[in-house]
Amino acid sequence: MVKDTPTDSKARLYDAFAASGKALASGKRLELLDLLAQGERTVDALAKAAGLNLTTASAHLQTLKQAGFVATRREGVRIHYRLAGEDVAQLFALLRKVAEAHQSAVPAARDAYLGEDEAPEVGREELRARVAAGDVVLLDVRPAEEYRAGHIPGARSIPVGELADRIGELPEETEIVVYCRGEYCVLAHEAVRLLTGHGRRAIRLNDGMLEWRLAELPVDEGDSA
Repeated sequence: MVKDTPTDSKARLYDAFAASGKALASGKRLELLDLLAQGERTVDALAKAAGLNLTTASAHLQTLKQAGFVATRREGVRIHYRLAGEDVAQLFALLRKVAEAHQSAVPAARDAYLGEDEAPEVGREELRARVAAGDVVLLDVRPAEEYRAGHIPGARSIPVGELADRIGELPEETEIVVYCRGEYCVLAHEAVRLLTGHGRRAIRLNDGMLEWRLAELPVDEGDSA
């Protein structure tokens, strides 16, 4: 048996590192990680949210599982996926920020997706102070299942697709702070445009639930009181 040289061992180590990079080398797989950062989901739910058929979604999820980025549990015939750890969410968040800083195509693609507007934003610490003072309404516009999986304490849930019909549930004179999945989530942008178009004072949290969790800030689960 031929003994490995240091060069061979080093090559195997870096190939092992590269396997993780290959698993991330797909926009759809990154989108699936983004969805799983909001909470556990079934394959069916992930496929629907990501606009994929079941076969394609399952293949992407298997690639992520083989790389160790996601874990599963079975409930009857349903397979539920979740991130394998908080470090996966940290990696995903850092990847986006590094890409924005060093890939010239990212800022233009971000603006094209999110839309360019002049809506003001608020940071996490200021938001916490204002919620505690009771001078804002905090609105979570993600899908209801994501809200139940974990939300900012004090937030109300109105999914963005229901907001136009439910805007009357929000007080007219109080400023509304909107948030969604994270810094690159379009739902909050759409909600602020809708609210301001109806004459409401609305601003955005400058990131979202992903960054809130990574900052180890309090998170509530279940339906709102």
